Amino acid sequence: MHSWITISLGDPRPLYLQVIEQIKRRVAVGDLAPGAELPSIRELAAGLQVSVITIKRAYLELERDGVIATRQGKGSVVADRPGLQASVQEGELQDHLKQVVSLGLLLGISKTEMQRRIADAYEQNQKGGK
Repeated sequence: MHSWITISLGDPRPLYLQVIEQIKRRVAVGDLAPGAELPSIRELAAGLQVSVITIKRAYLELERDGVIATRQGKGSVVADRPGLQASVQEGELQDHLKQVVSLGLLLGISKTEMQRRIADAYEQNQKGGK
């Protein structure tokens, strides 16, 4: 029903975080433009076969973060604010960098080595390599 959002029971993160991440990602890549209507809380919960509370929590956090706007009795839409897409993209970048640093620390990689590896990855990406 809502194939653009998928829930993975194998993912250790709470379901509401999975919903938040996927809505933010759709905003970041432009699939959900400002003013785009989101499914109602009940509709999305039924479509994903999760509790209404799960979707309500996701929507409340998205609203708190300024990603969506909810109008009583009219539903939720992607917020229509300047710079939203860039702001969400920046947030995603920060999240990914935190994950990279956490993994590097887990592997015992020094800050200097991490910086070198990030620079190498940047250069490879600029050249179109993998």
